[in-house]
Amino acid sequence: MSPNVTKISRTAQCLWLLLGLFTLRVFGQLLVETLHPRFLPASPEWYSGAITYRPLLLTQVILILVHTKVCIDFTRRRGWFYIRKRWLGWLLVGWGSTYLAVMVVRYTVRMSLYPLERWTGGSIPIFLHWVLAAFVLVVGYYHWSTTVSRSTARHWMTRFGIVCVALVTTTAGICTGLYFLAPSLLAWQLGIRPPQFAVRPEYSKTFTTDDGIRLAAEIYHPQRSPARTPTILVRIPYSKTWRNQLFSSVVGRMWAERGYTTVIQGTRGRYESTGDYYPLRHEAADGAATLCWLSEQPWFDGQIGTWGGSYFGYTQWAMSDWRKPALSAMLIQEASTDFYEMFYPGGAFSLESALYWSLMSSGHQDIPPSLNALDRGASGQPLIEADDRAGQDVGFFNDWVRHDQRDDYWQQIDGNDRAQRLASPVMLMAGWYDPFLPTQLADYQRIEREAAPEVKAKCRLVIGPWTHADVIPLPNGYVPRNYRLESLAPSIAWFDQHLGNLPSEVDAPVRIFVMGKNEWRDEREWPLARAESKAWYLRSGGNANSAAGDGRLESAAPELIEPPDRFQYDPRRPVPSAGGTMLGPRAGIALQNSVEQRDDILVYTSLPLEADTEITGPIKVILYVETSAPRTDFTAKLVDVWPNGLAYNISDGILRRSYPAMSQQERAPQQIEIQLWPTSTVVSARHRLRLEISSSNFPRFDANPNTDRPVAEETASQPASQVVFHQPDLPSALILPIIPSQPSTNDSP
Repeated sequence: MSPNVTKISRTAQCLWLLLGLFTLRVFGQLLVETLHPRFLPASPEWYSGAITYRPLLLTQVILILVHTKVCIDFTRRRGWFYIRKRWLGWLLVGWGSTYLAVMVVRYTVRMSLYPLERWTGGSIPIFLHWVLAAFVLVVGYYHWSTTVSRSTARHWMTRFGIVCVALVTTTAGICTGLYFLAPSLLAWQLGIRPPQFAVRPEYSKTFTTDDGIRLAAEIYHPQRSPARTPTILVRIPYSKTWRNQLFSSVVGRMWAERGYTTVIQGTRGRYESTGDYYPLRHEAADGAATLCWLSEQPWFDGQIGTWGGSYFGYTQWAMSDWRKPALSAMLIQEASTDFYEMFYPGGAFSLESALYWSLMSSGHQDIPPSLNALDRGASGQPLIEADDRAGQDVGFFNDWVRHDQRDDYWQQIDGNDRAQRLASPVMLMAGWYDPFLPTQLADYQRIEREAAPEVKAKCRLVIGPWTHADVIPLPNGYVPRNYRLESLAPSIAWFDQHLGNLPSEVDAPVRIFVMGKNEWRDEREWPLARAESKAWYLRSGGNANSAAGDGRLESAAPELIEPPDRFQYDPRRPVPSAGGTMLGPRAGIALQNSVEQRDDILVYTSLPLEADTEITGPIKVILYVETSAPRTDFTAKLVDVWPNGLAYNISDGILRRSYPAMSQQERAPQQIEIQLWPTSTVVSARHRLRLEISSSNFPRFDANPNTDRPVAEETASQPASQVVFHQPDLPSALILPIIPSQPSTNDSP
C-alpha cells in the first residue's frame, strides 16, 4: 500500500472515530433529555447556553449527516470532500485552529477560575467542540498537505499563510480569554470576592404579559450551586447593541459567578422585548408581571435583589410596592420616586434634560443627539415644538410639556408614597450634579421618617462626585474613578448581606464625597445635624449688574436702606446655561466668567475667605423681589471664585410662580425662597463666594415667556422688569449649611 493510500486510510479512520465520539455525545444528551438516567450527568451539564435542546438537537443531527458524508467520501476515496482542494485546506486549517484555540482557552479559564468545577461535568459542551474542531483540522490538514506546492514562490506564500493562520488563532485565543476573564477582571478591580461558580447562560427567555407583550431576558445561572438561588433582576430600557450586550453579559456573569441567578430583561419595546416604548408608563405593571413570572421558576428561592440607575433605577421603584413576591433588596442609582419634581424643579421645566432624553430614546436605538440639535430644538416657541425643531416629533416629550402640574399623568408614573411604603432595604446612590439629587434625597429622608423601623435601619445613602452616570473632573485637577465602576462596586457586598445572608461589616448609613477636599466620609444622617446655618446677605449700591458691578456678599445684614438692584429679563435673550445638573454632556462644573458679564445677572461676591469653608447640605436663597410680569422666574447660582479670578458653579436653583396683579403704585416686595441643589464642597481659603441672581438659566430650564398663559403652547413673550431688595426690613440672603469641623477618611465607597 502506497504512503498516500495509507495516509488517506488513516485520515478516514480518524474521521470515523471523531464522528463516533460526537454521535455518542449526541446520544448521551438524548438519553438524558428523554429517560433521565442517573448514571449520566444531569441535563444542565450538556448545555453551553447558546440554544435550547430542540434546535440544538436539529443542529447536531445535521452535523452528524454532514460528517457522515465526509467520512464516506474518504472511505470510498471519491466525492466532493475527498477531492483535493488547496483553498479548502487553508480554510479548514485556519477555522479549525481558531476553533480549537478558543475552546482550549475557554476550558483553561473555566478550570482555573471555578473551584467547584469537576474535570468533566459542565465541560461536556467544550469537549464536544474539541471533537468538532479536531474533525475540521483533520480534513483541512489532508487538503492542505496534499496540495502545497514546493516551488520557491509558493513556498513563501505557504509560510505567509501559516503566519496568518497563527496570528488569527492567537488573536482569537486572546480575545476569548479576555472575554471569559472579563467578569473576574472587573470583580478584581472592584475589590469583589473571588468567583465560585461557572455560568450557564440562557438567551431570549420570554414570557407574555396579560396584554400580549413578550418580555425577553438573558439569564445567567451559577452552575453546581444549590438548586434554588437568590435572583438579581435588572430591567433595562436600552436597544440591543453589541456594547449593551457585552456589558450585560460581563455584569450578569460576574454576579452569577458568585452564586446569584441574574436576569437581565429588556423593558417593553427595548432589547428583545416587544411592544411600543413609552418611558415610565408601563413599568409598574410589567415589573409586577416579571416578579410573578420569576416566582414560578424552578431555580427561584424567593429572594430578589434589583440593581440599576436612571431609568432602570426607576424600574426598581415601580416594583417596590409589589408584595407577592416582594423585593428583598434594591440598589438604585440616580433615580427617585418623584419624576414630576425632577422635570419641574421649582416649577420650571428641565428643558435640556427632557429634550436630550427624548431625542436619544425616541427611536429603536439610543443615539445621543448632537449639541446643535439640542440648541436648535430649545430655541424658539412654542415649547411643545422643541422636539420638532430638533428634527423629531416625540409623543412622550409632548406629554411631559403639557402636564406641567402634578396631575394623574404623573400620579400613574410616581405611584403612591413608594418611599414611605418601602418593604425592603435600599441603597441609594446619588450624584452632586445629577438632576435627580433633590428628589432622591427627599426619598431617603422620607424613608428615615416614615418607613418601617426594620427597613430604614438597613437603608443606605451614597452621594458621589457625579453627573448623571458620569464623573465630574473637579477644578483642582482631581478626576474621580469611573462612574460605572462606582455603581457596581457595592453590589456584591450589598446583595451578600441581604440575599445571601453572608456576614458583612457594619457600615455607616450615609457616605458622601466632599468635593474640594476630595475625600469620602461616613456620616450618620442627612442632612448633617452638626451643620450650622449661616446667612450671607446681599449688599450693593444698586449697581450689582454683572461681575463688574458693586454687588457684595457679607455676613452682616444691612443696617441702612440700600438702593435695590434692577435688571431686565427678556425671554428672547435668556442667560445661557454653563454647566449644572442636567442630562447630557453639558452637565457638571464649568467656568462662569463669560456669563457673568451680562447686565441681566446680578452678581454678589464675598471678600476672600480666611479659612477653608465646608458647605454640606441643602442651600437656599431668600429674596425680596418685585416684577412687572404676572408670572416669571427667579434663578440663583452659587459660585466658587478662585484667587486667579476663575469662577466655577457649585449649585443652582430656580423658582417659577405667579405674582399679584398690582399697579405700579401698589406694588410691594414679595418674599420668595429658591431651593438650590444640595452639595458637599470645601471652598478653600483665599477663594471668594459668589451668588448670581437672574431670571433664566437656559436651556437647563425653559425660558419663561412672562405671560401667565400656559407655557407649552405660548408663542408670545414679553420682557419683565425685575427688582431685588436688600435692606434692614427686606434682608435678601444666601443661607449656607457650614460644617465647623470634620473627621476625615480617605477610603473609597
